[in-house]
Amino acid sequence: MKLLHIVGRQSTGKTMLIVDLVKELSSRGFKVGTLKHSPHDHELDKPGKDSFLHRKAGSFPAAVATKKMMAVYMPLQDIDNPFDHISPLFSQTDIVIVEGYINGPGIKLEVWRKEAEEQPFIYEREDIAAVITDDDLETKKPVWPRKDVTDLADKIQKLADMQ
Repeated sequence: MKLLHIVGRQSTGKTMLIVDLVKELSSRGFKVGTLKHSPHDHELDKPGKDSFLHRKAGSFPAAVATKKMMAVYMPLQDIDNPFDHISPLFSQTDIVIVEGYINGPGIKLEVWRKEAEEQPFIYEREDIAAVITDDDLETKKPVWPRKDVTDLADKIQKLADMQ
């Protein structure tokens, strides 16, 4: 499974970049999966719903399926790598774009905007391959313009070796 993490501080445009990249890479014929990682511990299911009650009773996993959509709920331990549990679901993808999960396995690209008013992670971490920004930024790492999604997708294809 080829993992590409789009990381960055809050309100830097990670979600919209991922949406744009999924559209661009999909239009090229690539099968793209995504995973949104949240560092916060919060309930994903709706308390009181059947799936919630099933899970609280001990079901592992607990799933909900409709005619056109499915969700699977399963608990994780702090030491668990979520990809160990869900990788079969992504077996048909060419790449999985992860929003966040900066400490997870895979290639990491940082989205940064000056308006975020926080230092980019690239100054704290060696494992970030490049920064995506339209703002001036001093770094020895590659800086890729955000405004050109086609060029970004080209670079990501090369970086992830998806030729």
